[in-house]
Amino acid sequence: MFISKYEKILIPVIAIIAGIILGMIIIAICGLNVGNLFTALLQGATGIKAGSGLNLRYPGELIVTSMPLILTGLAIGFAYRCGMFNIGAEGQFIIGGLFSCYFAILCPMPSPFGVILALIIGGIGGALWAFLPGLLKVKFNISEVVTGIMLNYTALYSSNYFIKILPGSSATRTVDIPDSMNLTSDFLSSITNNSRLHWGFIVVIIAAVAYWFIIEKTSFGFSLRATGFNKEGARYAGIKDGQSTVISIMISGFLAGLAGALVVLGTFAYGRVLSAMENYGFDGIAVALVGGCNAIGIVLAGILFGLLKVAETILQTSGIPREIAQIVSSSIIFFVAIQYAIKFLLDKLNNKLSGSKNTKTKKKGEAA
Repeated sequence: MFISKYEKILIPVIAIIAGIILGMIIIAICGLNVGNLFTALLQGATGIKAGSGLNLRYPGELIVTSMPLILTGLAIGFAYRCGMFNIGAEGQFIIGGLFSCYFAILCPMPSPFGVILALIIGGIGGALWAFLPGLLKVKFNISEVVTGIMLNYTALYSSNYFIKILPGSSATRTVDIPDSMNLTSDFLSSITNNSRLHWGFIVVIIAAVAYWFIIEKTSFGFSLRATGFNKEGARYAGIKDGQSTVISIMISGFLAGLAGALVVLGTFAYGRVLSAMENYGFDGIAVALVGGCNAIGIVLAGILFGLLKVAETILQTSGIPREIAQIVSSSIIFFVAIQYAIKFLLDKLNNKLSGSKNTKTKKKGEAA
């Protein structure tokens, strides 16, 4: 039947629709205009607002906001497909930004080689930060969730210390990253009404394609997934399960570190002292789950959550608290989390439709 065939697509779609409906109900209960939610989402996605014309700054900011979410979603999704839960992506994101910032400021090089190398070094920083949870998991069977959470705080405070001691840094930020070492673009900014859109979208496209190719099309990706699915079976097949576990979480860390580098080199073009975690790594969990841990799904989910973040500011101008957009995001995550309940309802509906079809077929046969 149609329902069972497209169940993997239907579940996240239902979760998204249910989350938006819940947001509408809350807006209505508060006595506010429900239509403002759709106006904010439309304006954030297209830049179109009735009576105000077209403003491409909003789509530009949507892409900028979505890029790190997509990369952290890919990071979480890769680890999850390989049997790991990389909750330490937030720390890897921070360390990736730190590594790329240090390299860009202390080792300026001609463009584009400099910025490419800075991005790679940011990814390597995230991979190295992910190595410890992977090693402890393999050697001592210590949950990567516990070590990942602890290392998130270590990354935050360590990064702040090293940012402050960089030459020229203030109490809140570093000096500007040289033009040859950052991803900013006057051209992209000018065509999107001075948004922060930068060349990082190319990096995101490459990362998503690489994710799909490694996971779906290579024997290497198959061995990583086999280890996560069944370690004993993988070991019996000759796969080094311990090595695969460490490699999978390091690749995940590389993607999270790349996201951190993208924010530092592109969105801001300077390093920042963070007063708290920015939750890119944690939001990546939601992006990965809504996207079903596949490349296309994660890209679309990242854009969706980016849209909800952009809509927060637009909603405020309409007199609707920005928390409404956060409620919608949280509701979507909630409905995805109870996907087995949705699956149960879809299965019941599918069985009911199948039974009805069989009954009609039987009656036609008897009549003939």
